[in-house]
Amino acid sequence: MNSVDVLLGLQWGDEGKGKIVDVLTPNYEVVTRFQGGPNAGHTLEFNGEKYVLRSIPSGIFQGGNINIIGNGVVLDPLLFKLEAEALAASGHDLTKRLHISKKAHLILPTHRLLDAAYEAAKGAGKIGTTGKGIGPTYTDKVSRNGVRVGDILHNFDVKYAAAKAKHEAILKSLNFEYDLTALEAEWMQGIEYLKQFNIIDSEHVINNYLKEGKSVLAEGAQGTMLDIDFGSYPFVTSSNTICAGACTGLGIAPRSIGDVFGIFKAYCTRVGSGPFPTELFDEVGDAMCTIGHEFGSVTGRKRRCGWIDLVALKYAVMINGVTQLIMMKSDVLDTFETIKCAVAYKMNGEEVTEFPYEIDDTIEPIYAELPGWKCDMTKMQSEDEFPEEFNAYVSFLEAELEVPIKIVSVGPDRDQTIIRYAE
Repeated sequence: MNSVDVLLGLQWGDEGKGKIVDVLTPNYEVVTRFQGGPNAGHTLEFNGEKYVLRSIPSGIFQGGNINIIGNGVVLDPLLFKLEAEALAASGHDLTKRLHISKKAHLILPTHRLLDAAYEAAKGAGKIGTTGKGIGPTYTDKVSRNGVRVGDILHNFDVKYAAAKAKHEAILKSLNFEYDLTALEAEWMQGIEYLKQFNIIDSEHVINNYLKEGKSVLAEGAQGTMLDIDFGSYPFVTSSNTICAGACTGLGIAPRSIGDVFGIFKAYCTRVGSGPFPTELFDEVGDAMCTIGHEFGSVTGRKRRCGWIDLVALKYAVMINGVTQLIMMKSDVLDTFETIKCAVAYKMNGEEVTEFPYEIDDTIEPIYAELPGWKCDMTKMQSEDEFPEEFNAYVSFLEAELEVPIKIVSVGPDRDQTIIRYAE
């Protein structure tokens, strides 16, 4: 029986997972998404074109492989329709190659309204959600009030009406004004659109693929530090973004997990509210944002930037059982004189190296400093071309994290990807 390799982010999301899935998918016959929803935006660039995937697995661009939206995903039929139609218009027909789990939960139009209403009610304490209805959908899932993709085929009208009535009662209690008519009409078009795809019992299908010896890659969304259990709570997403989430989000056993590819940026970013120990508020942070084009692929929001945080990164490596590391956006640091790495936190006058129960703005990062490489890496084709200072940075990270950095990205394009330790 084959195993499932897992690819996921180790920071606060936006690490570049979409590009790496696209790079790796020629090695896999099946690519799956196991959690999250259209709040995730995986950007891929190749052949002069740029694509942003929100719910569809990033393996959709490679040959004839199978792509599966797993049960752990929450799906908005309207946004899915727009995404799939855009891909079809660019020559990527999904109907034969994309399968959707019956057990994936649907984001209803009223979930999006609830998201906006809840955020408005929190005022200054808002989480900074994308407003896509993700949190309310997962809330309904856990409270056993959800509507699932498979319900489209079973008594859908009754189930939808019951959920809608509950949501409208909540919206009324919050004194939230809204007009559902146009949004609901478009959403229903999305429901009809969904019916042309293979709606499957994905847990059976995936496990049968493993028995047949097919190679499977599980693609995570967001990042480890946004995990509902192990992230910087409460400033987190609503699902398990870690490796364990692949088991519950696909219906596979823990023994079925193979390699775990952990993706991280050479620096660090965060979108929305929440603590960020290494955040920079100076010209260095501004330069990272500008050079790295750090704006959300879904929301367009400016990302907060800072130096790499090895306290958080070690924690993420441990939680996920990472076997191989992949470093993205190395080229963004090309112009800096000095590169800093947070190796510990100063909390209440003490030095801490283990990621704490709770982080806040009183934490002071303790940095190690390394010399910058001060050269353009974007045209480099192999690790033999790496400058000595960059090699020193990679070696320092590998020693700290105790996991090899297998792949280094030096630009956004598929071709700007260098595999180290090549066989």
